[in-house]
Amino acid sequence: MTVPRFADLAFPTPTRESLAADHAALDAGLDAGALGDTLATWDRQRRDYESWASLVHLRFSQDTTSAEAKAAREYADALSPEATGHEIALKRRLLAWPDRAALESALGPHTLRLWETDVTTFDPVIAGDLEEEAKLTARYTELMASAKLAIRGTTTNLSGLAPYAEDPDRGTRHEAESLRWSFFAEHGEELDAIYDALVRLRHGMARKLGYENYLPLGYRRLRRTDYDAADVARYRDQVAEHVVPLVARLLEARRQRFGWDRLRAWDEALIDPEGNPAPIGDHDTLVAAARTMFDRMDPRLASFYRLMEEGGFLDMRNRPGKAGGGFCTSFPSVGVPFIFANFNGTHHDIGVFTHEMGHAFQNWESRNLPGIDQLWPTMEAAEIHSMSLEFLTYPHMALLVGEGAAERFRRMHLETALAFLPYGVCVDHFQHEVYARPEATPAERHAIWQRLERRYMPWTDYGDLEYPAKGGRWQAKQHIYNSPLYYIDYTLAQCCAMQFWVKARQDAPAALADYVALCGRGGGAPFQELVRSAGLISPFAPDALKDVVREAEGVLAA
Repeated sequence: MTVPRFADLAFPTPTRESLAADHAALDAGLDAGALGDTLATWDRQRRDYESWASLVHLRFSQDTTSAEAKAAREYADALSPEATGHEIALKRRLLAWPDRAALESALGPHTLRLWETDVTTFDPVIAGDLEEEAKLTARYTELMASAKLAIRGTTTNLSGLAPYAEDPDRGTRHEAESLRWSFFAEHGEELDAIYDALVRLRHGMARKLGYENYLPLGYRRLRRTDYDAADVARYRDQVAEHVVPLVARLLEARRQRFGWDRLRAWDEALIDPEGNPAPIGDHDTLVAAARTMFDRMDPRLASFYRLMEEGGFLDMRNRPGKAGGGFCTSFPSVGVPFIFANFNGTHHDIGVFTHEMGHAFQNWESRNLPGIDQLWPTMEAAEIHSMSLEFLTYPHMALLVGEGAAERFRRMHLETALAFLPYGVCVDHFQHEVYARPEATPAERHAIWQRLERRYMPWTDYGDLEYPAKGGRWQAKQHIYNSPLYYIDYTLAQCCAMQFWVKARQDAPAALADYVALCGRGGGAPFQELVRSAGLISPFAPDALKDVVREAEGVLAA
């Protein structure tokens, strides 16, 4: 297959009429008993639709100020429930196909399990609600991208505050965090209103579909087939038992190293007494250094990275109007993914780049699996690929930060990975409580966050930062607005990624081989089966975190 350049990508824009015509033709094919041909045609159509939708949403993220990109996204968001309706209708018909063995032979048992989950998440009665949900999440994205913050003689967006937030000078860090939270305070009422509307809308959708609240619907929308909320709750307890005390000790040791009277919120981002290690150079320098790194690691990673770079499938420069954060998207019609990020000159550039490269490599390795449903695994499994690559690049980190800073970077990244877990489960626990109590007021939601923050991050001290001190920190996490109940996936994957780190310390080539093999399995199995196939322990197993935490504590104490 010839891989096009990103600049040349173009996909036909579907319409309600074209979607209906395609669906009618597929129905006719099934009426004629042509199961295999119909499945093949439908898979091509789904790939074309997903490629078009991905490109539209990417263009909007690349420039949220573009009227053309915004109009295209609004059109795609309005069309999405129509496409979902046709997709669910066909899945229902196929799941009732009289020759189940033939269907399972063509698609695989896991795909059918996914479809059985999918058909419980949609009915035409919620089509308007889904469109409204998309409008609200787009508004949050635009609002976050609109920040213009003046600091030390320059104006930047929220992503661009990162270098100041970890500056060795304590006054600069405080200024950066004050600016960040002043933006949230200024827009607090709108942020509360957007989230309140989202929670009530999602609860309403769940009720229309026959659920008590959004929680079971949210799990099904994320296609979780082999664990439930009770499993997740037990995992959160593991983090509270094994990780929270260790992070508290690490932070206290850091306070003592720096000689701070108290550890304030604006101190947490500064980890290394010599200053957090940063990339060796600007965007172009880092991109070139990564080329050498992947050349040394694995020929498949190397050739794939060159394809991405030379084809223009990387957009990692921060600029005004660009949506914040980082992500990987894909165009299943052509098989090549795309990495989106916002480099800001800090160690976060390395983290987000290696993270999204893990997603991209998995998608590339899975491109020839049968059926679009297997190109990506469910998201907690997908995050294993991304977070594990962050650790597997450790031996080559001198290329990205310099020889003298490589070991310091590894220690900083490991400490940050551990500290992330309590925050990640706090975000998840917050959402579980919010959707269990959809009638709560904005003030009550802020109080829920305060209470959970005391459980999972008892060291947090906001000093004179009034807005987060009153329970507003959660509003900076876009996943809470745009990807409900997703955030726990990062922490589940981190548990698995740290197991890859332990394996790599013992036998790096074997760990990398297991990693590449896992990427190639894509979405061919549910989460826990994929975990076991890589020789890892499920995060839901008793004491799954215990051994990796012990290993990490030993390394950090050395």
